[in-house]
Amino acid sequence: MGVVGDSLDRAGEAAFTRPIPRSAGAQMRYLVKQHKGSSKAVAALLGISQRTVERYVKDQIKQPKPALAERMRAEVRRRWQPLVRKRARDQAAKSTGLVIETRARFGFTAAPGTTDDGRMRRITQHLPPEFAGRLLAAQDAGAAEAELQRIAAEGLQEVYFKDSGGRAQQLLVEFTDIDYIDVNL
Repeated sequence: MGVVGDSLDRAGEAAFTRPIPRSAGAQMRYLVKQHKGSSKAVAALLGISQRTVERYVKDQIKQPKPALAERMRAEVRRRWQPLVRKRARDQAAKSTGLVIETRARFGFTAAPGTTDDGRMRRITQHLPPEFAGRLLAAQDAGAAEAELQRIAAEGLQEVYFKDSGGRAQQLLVEFTDIDYIDVNL
């Protein structure tokens, strides 16, 4: 997806109460179970043959190639404990909010060369449920990375730079140059 979308996904994974299956066979059995026993659907999902899926399920193959191992892990993580993930996301959207840590270019609207000119800043900030809810709803609706960045930037603008409306400075907040963004639910 993108920097913000991937960070939201990782934050949801942090809420897991049980670890994902480790062995290739256990992961493949989980995926087959999620697809109602259809090894053909799992084969199409992973880009391998149906026979290969069946061999993993029976533990006849134990060590997948690195590319396949990563695809399997990603698909299992995407489907693992959906209710736990949903509960954490709902709680963040309704009561707790989320914490964003980022290093990005921020700046006030000002003449070039002034002290308010854009510069790299490292910010760790709690976003209230209002912005967390908007961000998570946009991700669920399939919003593009640019839209997720715009919502996160609005939240940082309001909470960090304007003190929740206390300072009325005109601010240009854009993630023009993001090093990383980390989200904690």
